[in-house]
Amino acid sequence: MGNRQICVCLLLLLLGVLQSTKAANGDASVDLNDDVLGLIVFKSDLHDPPALASWTEDDASACSWKFIRCNPASSRVTELSLTRMGLSGRLGRGLEKLQWLKVLTLSHNNLSGEISPELAHIPSLETLDLSHNKFSGQLPNSISKIGSFKYLDLSENQLSGPLPDDLFQGLHSLRYLSLAGNSLEGPIPSTLSQCVALSGLNLSNNHFSGNPFAYNGGIWSLKRLRVLDLSGNSLSGDIPHGIFYLHNLKELHLQGNQFSGFVPSDMGLCPHLTKVDLSYNLFKGEIPSSFGRLNSLNFLSLGSNMLSGDFPQWVGGLSNLEYLDVSRNGLTGVLPISIGNLRSLKVLSLSENKITGKLPSSLVSCSELRTLHLRDNLFNGSIPEELFSMGLEQVDLSGNILSGPIPPGSSRMFESLLVLDLSRNDLTEDIPPEMGLFSRLKFLNLSWNNLHSRIPPEIGYLQNLTVLDIRESALYGMIPGDLCEPSSSLAILQLDGNSLSGPIPDEIGNCSSLYLLSLSHNNLSGSIPSSISMLKGLEILRLEWNELSGEMPKELGTLQNLLAVNVSYNRLIGRLPPGGIFPSLDASALQGNLGICSPLLKGPCKLDVQKPLVLDPNAYPNQMHGKNRGNDIKKRLEHHKFLSISAIVAMAAAAVIIVGVLVITLLNASARRRLAFIDNALESIWSSSSRSGAPSIGRLVLFDSRSSGNLFANPEALINKASEIGGGVFGTVYKASLGVEGRIVAVKKLITSNMLQYPEDFDREARALGKVRHTNLLSLRGFYWTPQLQLLVSDYAPNSSLQFRLHERPSNLAPLSWATRFKILLGTAKGLAHLHHSCRPPIIHYNLKPSNILLDENYNAKISDFGLVKLLAKLDSHVVGSRFQGAPGYAAPELACQSLRVNEKCDVYGYGVVILEMVTGRRPIEYGEDNMVILTDHVRLLLEEGNVLDCVDQSMGVYPDDEVLPVLKLALVCTSQIPSSRPSMAEVVQILQVIKTPVPQRLEAF
Repeated sequence: MGNRQICVCLLLLLLGVLQSTKAANGDASVDLNDDVLGLIVFKSDLHDPPALASWTEDDASACSWKFIRCNPASSRVTELSLTRMGLSGRLGRGLEKLQWLKVLTLSHNNLSGEISPELAHIPSLETLDLSHNKFSGQLPNSISKIGSFKYLDLSENQLSGPLPDDLFQGLHSLRYLSLAGNSLEGPIPSTLSQCVALSGLNLSNNHFSGNPFAYNGGIWSLKRLRVLDLSGNSLSGDIPHGIFYLHNLKELHLQGNQFSGFVPSDMGLCPHLTKVDLSYNLFKGEIPSSFGRLNSLNFLSLGSNMLSGDFPQWVGGLSNLEYLDVSRNGLTGVLPISIGNLRSLKVLSLSENKITGKLPSSLVSCSELRTLHLRDNLFNGSIPEELFSMGLEQVDLSGNILSGPIPPGSSRMFESLLVLDLSRNDLTEDIPPEMGLFSRLKFLNLSWNNLHSRIPPEIGYLQNLTVLDIRESALYGMIPGDLCEPSSSLAILQLDGNSLSGPIPDEIGNCSSLYLLSLSHNNLSGSIPSSISMLKGLEILRLEWNELSGEMPKELGTLQNLLAVNVSYNRLIGRLPPGGIFPSLDASALQGNLGICSPLLKGPCKLDVQKPLVLDPNAYPNQMHGKNRGNDIKKRLEHHKFLSISAIVAMAAAAVIIVGVLVITLLNASARRRLAFIDNALESIWSSSSRSGAPSIGRLVLFDSRSSGNLFANPEALINKASEIGGGVFGTVYKASLGVEGRIVAVKKLITSNMLQYPEDFDREARALGKVRHTNLLSLRGFYWTPQLQLLVSDYAPNSSLQFRLHERPSNLAPLSWATRFKILLGTAKGLAHLHHSCRPPIIHYNLKPSNILLDENYNAKISDFGLVKLLAKLDSHVVGSRFQGAPGYAAPELACQSLRVNEKCDVYGYGVVILEMVTGRRPIEYGEDNMVILTDHVRLLLEEGNVLDCVDQSMGVYPDDEVLPVLKLALVCTSQIPSSRPSMAEVVQILQVIKTPVPQRLEAF
């Protein structure tokens, strides 16, 4: 406790004595100071709140302070509102002195610790809003004693544990309760039914279980309830009849639970319902016809259940409906013409059912419709042209039996359409050139149709297009050269499985945003254009099964982000591009060509070498006669004589060369003996004088600067205890400033034990590591060597390490969001993929963990300490295995087993553990009082039980389930006990790219 807090507590004690004394004398004037001192104590528990600087204990009243409201008659504080003030600290004592306080609002701050039970000592408190903070622990049972409560919001915190069953027994006046977005568990207390004044109840996104509708009374007793939100829990069981008791109910949110049985048929007896969301449950049977009575309904979501029966014909009567989602069920029947009566409808999602028939043209009457998702049904017939005259933003008709042409569109749709997916149908005829007029279009998928069309060059006008997929659609002709303008945003181009011919246009280099280019299984010819090397972000290149010829452009070796290439079954010859991924390509990516030069291929190696010019003296007819013919015979004899002399000269030259080789060999042997003698002599000199003649001894060498050398007379001054920022198995890291420009770098002081002891060896290995550059690797910038001190100079990462941000983060720093965590995961994967697949020989990290993943100013991942095992005096599996036993939880099983071969897959294991840490926020091994939790086993068990999302770190806020779930599954594959079962890092990057593909529908696996 600080001096200021001690003083405040003494003041409170003194005030209590004065109050007791004056109470005995009938004097209560000192009560005015209760509010001042109570607020000062409250402020003392906060971390330097600048917004409260005007609050001082010198004031006789708090009514003039900011964020305070008082009762004019009594001058006592009645309201304290500090919303979105950036406050941190804890909610300590002091507020209980505010006996007249009615409203306490501290939402959207960074307050932490437990919720103070002393709040129950404020008898007049009616509103308590502590939402969107970091309060933890269990909910204090003393809350039940605040009988004046009308509004209680503790949502979006880190509260955990079960709720006492008697928690709500005294809260008869409570009108609004929200505990959403915490980690509360167990059954919902039965005493909740005593809160008969409740009009709003939100318990969403917790871990509540059981069936709140099962016991007598229960939620059915809350007859004033207008909003009920129990979504995102583990609630289960049937919902019995009785919901009609909630006559005033306007919103019902039960999505994301495990409710089963039939949808309550009496739900249609709640006439005021405007929103009903029962999605992501286990409901079965038909949709009750009573829903047709809900004339006020504007939102209905029944998706992802097991509903059956025909699509309801009464839907057309819900004239106020704006959102309708019944996707991922088993509905049959046809879409009624009355659907056109839904004039307010904005979203219609019927995907993944068995609805058949034609698309009704009456849909055009839904003038407000923006999203139309009918994917994976049995719709047939043609697409109504009227549909493309609307202001639709998303159209997904994929996976049906639609036929006929693609409608050309209208001026209204040209300006609105963002997503168009017509894939997996039976559409025919040409792709309309009007397609190039959809100025806002981002996603276009026409794949798996029978278009028999050319690619209209007008598609090049789509400057906002991100994904273009026209695979397996019988396209023919050439790829338009102007498919991409220099400002194009096209990231994915897939034209596989067509009959495209001609060359790959040189203008493909204008598609500067491409990261996936797939043109396989066509009839493309000519050479691979070198302009592909301009696609610096390219990660996947597929050109297999074409007629491409010539050598691959060597410029492709400069594509550092390239992770997967396949050029098999073409007519390519010659050497592979140097650098990048090409030296490590698998044979399956190269086979079936005329003569690519690779040690992995058994076929011939053909080089594209220009043939020399050869003249044939017999190529011209001999037209000589008589005397001239005799002269010709004489010339031929002289020619044979000349050839004999030439042969003799050639043999003599060969003999001279052989003799020269023998002489040089003898001289080399003699020289080697002399060099061995010199080496032995030098060895004794080095051992006696620390090899002081080596060029790098005592010099700070910077790879990218001319300042190397004697500019720093004392490099040891770069490191001191005050500038220490971290450490690890290889040494301690310091923050330092170099040169007159004050360049900030990180300096690692290596542990000299077992390090390379000769300067030329250290110099060679350090310079080799300095050449390894990638966006997600921490670049080595220089080094310093003496027998007593070895330093490595690298870039400085201002946002510290992932270890610090995950497990050592101070309370004033916000937790990492899911978007930032995914960005770090993807960057780390790319960095490891570069080490494994682009470096020769591959570099294995051996020690990947959050402390070796640094974060730059933009939270880009920077892997550090890679390749440092090369600086060890001995490098074998035993040394490496014992070296990293200090990182429990991250080491792959094979590192501890001498019988298993260690390769890049040990890094994949460590990366999988890092994924689990980032998603769960937990350490790889946690020790309790009598048990030990291994994170990989814990998550694997939750996945088998179907509750894997229960382990997600709630501090990162909102996250998309469809990204987090596959990332968790990827982590468990990466941490397989069998090395061969783990994917390569190149495959990991591809999987992450697919998971994060910014399109409404994930692309099919490659």
